[in-house]
Amino acid sequence: MMQPVLAIHIGAGSIALASMLVPMLASKGGRTHRRAGWVFVASMAIVSVTALLMSAGRVLFDPRPEAKEFGFFLLVVALLTGAAVSAGVRVLRFKNRAAARLHWWDTGLPVVLGAASLALGIHGLTRHQTVFIAFGVLGLLNAAGSLRYWLRAPASPMHWWFEHMNGMLTGCIAATTAFLVIGGARMGIWPLVAWLAPAAIGAPGIALWSYYYRRRFNSFKAQGTSHKAQVTRRTPTMVRGLLLYEATNTDPQRKTV
Repeated sequence: MMQPVLAIHIGAGSIALASMLVPMLASKGGRTHRRAGWVFVASMAIVSVTALLMSAGRVLFDPRPEAKEFGFFLLVVALLTGAAVSAGVRVLRFKNRAAARLHWWDTGLPVVLGAASLALGIHGLTRHQTVFIAFGVLGLLNAAGSLRYWLRAPASPMHWWFEHMNGMLTGCIAATTAFLVIGGARMGIWPLVAWLAPAAIGAPGIALWSYYYRRRFNSFKAQGTSHKAQVTRRTPTMVRGLLLYEATNTDPQRKTV
């Protein structure tokens, strides 16, 4: 019964893996960036849903204890992937918010992810499973970061930029991990490395990228340019968003949601 679901899962994962580099390299906010980004998001949504179905099937119907254990692990990985990509998309709809946003989906999904990740981490500690512990910690960190974002008022005009980037790049890490886990044996990659290397490399990469863009935004703010004179269609989208926001919102706390 799961074979058709597995086929859809692999097909969607292949499309996500093939499309993920385009939004990273294309001009941010441009047509190519948006279109390729939606292809990636749609593919990762299918990957997450099919992974949830297959892992839940293992947990509920597979009589083997080790299969149930691994099924629960895959369930947490699917939740982590889906929650990250979902947040990366949802923040774009509410980029102009000035207060906390309490919504059952935006806050509920991280709560479920956090509870499942905590259970996985505890189980990993009792069974001395390094991969389970690592993904339990990753899930907890992702859930805590997402809840902190939604339950607080934005601290920066470009808050959505960094959250969007974090969610999308986390999805890219998940797609790369799946590729290495499936094809790693043929390439001589140790399974533990295949599971952990993308996150170990990607997490510092996200931090460095965020630091880079924070410096860029701060430099644009420090220039003190005239917003109306400087904002044109040729202005990069990220800069245009920052300048227009500050031109029309001198006090973000006065803005309504």
